[in-house]
Amino acid sequence: MLKLFEYNWQVREDWFAWCEAVPEEELLKDRVGGVGSILYTLFHIIDVEYSWLRGLQGKPDLGEPPFTAFASLEKIKSLSRRYHDEIEPFVKAWTSDMDSLIFSESNSEGETESFRHGEVMRHVIAHEIHHIGQLSVWAREVEKQPVTANLIRRGLYDKEMETS
Repeated sequence: MLKLFEYNWQVREDWFAWCEAVPEEELLKDRVGGVGSILYTLFHIIDVEYSWLRGLQGKPDLGEPPFTAFASLEKIKSLSRRYHDEIEPFVKAWTSDMDSLIFSESNSEGETESFRHGEVMRHVIAHEIHHIGQLSVWAREVEKQPVTANLIRRGLYDKEMETS
């Protein structure tokens, strides 16, 4: 599971670099078929990951911060780094024994819902991959090559190959 989080974090950094070559008005433009703009999509990915993983650690939900406070590439990159520094130790300490732990929260109707920790972790991974696909579509709309979604050739397994 760690490798898929590392993959998502690498791809996210690649998208940040991609955004540097795109005018800010294009990054903030509302788009069809997703959650909003390119920058809001990156903000949403970061917030969802942070929120779920804080919950799994028993920390309170801080709620989504206002996007208007982060509506620039540099501010979103800074938010990503700050949130990443907090959740990375939890992700790196993950063991398969944690998969079956129960996480409970209240849904929008005030009802309690329960999920296995492993289900939440995999949801967070899939959520980001889903939105990265949307970013790829929008990249072509602005006539730019999207970031590669390829897991291979990212060096994620290089250290393991050196030790085998």
